[in-house]
Amino acid sequence: MRTVERATTKYYPTFWQAVNLIVLYTFLQTIIDFPLALYDYQYGTDWLREPLLKIPIFFGTTFIILFLGTRFSGLPYRDIFPLKSFHWLNIPALLIALVALQFFMNEITIHVDKVLPPPGWFMELFAKIFESDIGIWGGILRVVVLAPIVEELIFRGVIFSGFQRIYPAFWSIFFSALLFSLFHLNPWQLGPTFLLGLLLGFVRLRTGSLLAAIFTHALHNGMIFLSVYYHDAFTIPGFLQPGILQNYVVNLFLLAGGVVLIWYANRKRKLI
Repeated sequence: MRTVERATTKYYPTFWQAVNLIVLYTFLQTIIDFPLALYDYQYGTDWLREPLLKIPIFFGTTFIILFLGTRFSGLPYRDIFPLKSFHWLNIPALLIALVALQFFMNEITIHVDKVLPPPGWFMELFAKIFESDIGIWGGILRVVVLAPIVEELIFRGVIFSGFQRIYPAFWSIFFSALLFSLFHLNPWQLGPTFLLGLLLGFVRLRTGSLLAAIFTHALHNGMIFLSVYYHDAFTIPGFLQPGILQNYVVNLFLLAGGVVLIWYANRKRKLI
């Protein structure tokens, strides 16, 4: 019955409709950012980073995308954005999974950088993501709070809720992770963000909670933020050292253990 329903009923968004939604989101920001960037280059100003401009642009374009996505989906808000509580056992499970996932994300980045080293200007631009005019708290607000909330509302909210009605669970997770990685417009981080997207989709599916996905995303970004901001003060644990064969096995078991623990914590929940 469910297969027949999926085949005969049109739901939003399909994969390509989701692509259009993400392209529109990027376009709306670009048509404002690009002229500002040209003006800054021509006159030596810094309007592109001016909070009084960036904040309204960010929230305005996000509101448009969320409005269009929810309007076309036809679902109640509680189904698109299920901000449910989740079992406490998910928290240690996520910590285990994210630590192990970070190892594999770093390994992918190291190997990609060897084949295609990122240019200096790109690394400088990437570093500015973690900078803020109001110091570390501004960076935390941007990277650990706002980015996870907005991105999860779009990818594990509007997009994933539509995919669940159209595709099997595996493809819903896979497609949402693929779009999530492409959205970041960073060819050197396609693999790592795709892996993160897979975990976020799995968490959203198993817990049935968008809040759990937001928490997972924030936890990951917080770990990255601290590792970048306090890079010199951190000592990388032995089991996270890159290039060591036995660490692949250790972290694979940790990742699998975290995923199994997430499944176990939500075993009584029926998947939609």
